[in-house]
Parts: sequence; structure tokens; C-alpha cells
Amino acid sequence: MTDRKYLNQLRTPTKDNPLRILMSACLSGITCGYDSTANGEYPTALKILQYDTAKVVKFCPEEFSYGTPREMSDIHGGTGFDVLEGKAKVLSESGKDWTEGIIKASEKMLEIAKKENIEIAVLMDISAACGSQVIYDGNRFSENKVYQIGAGVAAAQLIRNGFKVISQRDYASLEILYSKLNPTHLIDKTKIDHHEIAWYKEYFNMD
Repeated sequence: MTDRKYLNQLRTPTKDNPLRILMSACLSGITCGYDSTANGEYPTALKILQYDTAKVVKFCPEEFSYGTPREMSDIHGGTGFDVLEGKAKVLSESGKDWTEGIIKASEKMLEIAKKENIEIAVLMDISAACGSQVIYDGNRFSENKVYQIGAGVAAAQLIRNGFKVISQRDYASLEILYSKLNPTHLIDKTKIDHHEIAWYKEYFNMD
């Protein structure tokens, strides 16, 4: 779940002292996706790049370890936290064990977050590395693909080290972030975060 209280307490940045944001590189338009694309266009993330009160540091864990293009990978046997604890694995779509590589990538992302003194991370949801709300449970290309609540390996690494993470689909949280980057931004209170949408509640049997 997102931490809106934390977001509301973020300082008001300036051009000289911008808010330090870590972003999944693909969300910024960098073509580091598994198929050498940016996995589509994400206006909610691209909007952040327009503010001169934001310093955006971009990083792609998968590209760091696997290069681009590459196979798709997913977590088998748990979440990103379980991978970090040795209880689950990251496998490529053809079954290669990429666990070690993604853990190294998560450590690099953490290193960057610490070095840059990151104040918030905006990461690509559903990714086995950067997912923060929902990830696949096993191979996404299986006939009966299954989703699970949880974080990818890199997101889990950040979270367990005290960094706050939201996704490009956490629209309510992003509205708060926009208002910090631009105090004249009027928060759209009709927006909701990913865990509040109808699909999420229905799929995970939440009332």
C-alpha cells in the first residue's frame, strides 16, 4: 500500500533544491524494456519530468543485469521480499535462473538511492524488479497467468531499507506528489491508487 501520510509530509522543493526522485527508466521513455521499447507511454510519470523542482534519477534493474533486449522474467514461489530472503526465484520466460542477477541489480538500485539521497521512488508496477503493488505469481506467459499482491525484487530492496515506493498507477499518490512539485497544482480528489481500483478488489477478493 502507498504511504500518503509520508507524501503529504514531503518538503516543498525549489529549483535550487529539487525533490530527489528515483524512477524506473522505462517510465521516463528510455527504451530499456525487454523488447527494446519503453513498454508504452506513461503520462503520469512523464509529467514529473516536466517540473524543474524535481531531480529524477533513472535506473532499469533488468537492463543493468540482463541487457536490452532480453527475455521477460517473473518471480516464482513468492514475492521480491522472498527472493531477497532466498525463499523464491526469478526465472526468465525460458526457465533460466536469473535470481542472482536481479538481486545484484536491486543492490545497485539501493546504492543509487542512498547515494542520491532519494526521497521517493516511482517504479513500474507488475515488473518482477520494480513492481510495488501487484506482480505476477510465476510465468506471465502461462495459459492461466496469476497475479499476486507484492513487490518486485528491486522495489522490495528499497522498501526494506526505508525508501517509499509508489507506482505509475497510484494516481491519488501521484496527485500529492504533483502538488509538492508545484504548489499551485490542485489535487484531483477523484483519483485513486492501484490497490483501490475495482479490478484489484475483485481479483483479490477484497470488500
